[in-house]
Amino acid sequence: MGPTNTISYLIQHLASVISKDVDQALQEQLGIGFSQYKILMVLEWNPRVQQKSIAKSLGQTEASISRQIKLLEKKGLISTKIDANNKRVRISTPTILGMQITEAAASILRRSLGPEFAKMGEDQQAQLIKGLQALHASVCRASRKGSCDHPLGV
Repeated sequence: MGPTNTISYLIQHLASVISKDVDQALQEQLGIGFSQYKILMVLEWNPRVQQKSIAKSLGQTEASISRQIKLLEKKGLISTKIDANNKRVRISTPTILGMQITEAAASILRRSLGPEFAKMGEDQQAQLIKGLQALHASVCRASRKGSCDHPLGV
């Protein structure tokens, strides 16, 4: 059995190829990368969130999130303030422009991946989503390092 017949290889390979394609499309059309989009997406789910929570939700380091947040601030897509209760905590909030860019990016993702998913048919897509949600629930449990804290379907 070669690597293209294993679930772990296929998931990782598809995620890598899709991420590169999406990153390029977002860079060309909106001037943001996929990493920045994911941060904006988390902020859309939960505005006014700590950078530590963003890092946990995305399975990334706080340092990588901090770098991306600085870039997003320079572009005027988010604002970050120091928490009045704890001077060491920074709270990020999307700006109106940031929310507009997030919606535009989501639209670009749907268009760029649409043809590939359309080839599967609605039943296969529904099965894939159900299977990935079950896998997510199993893999991304609280006791695992890098697990996320957002509910499925958000």
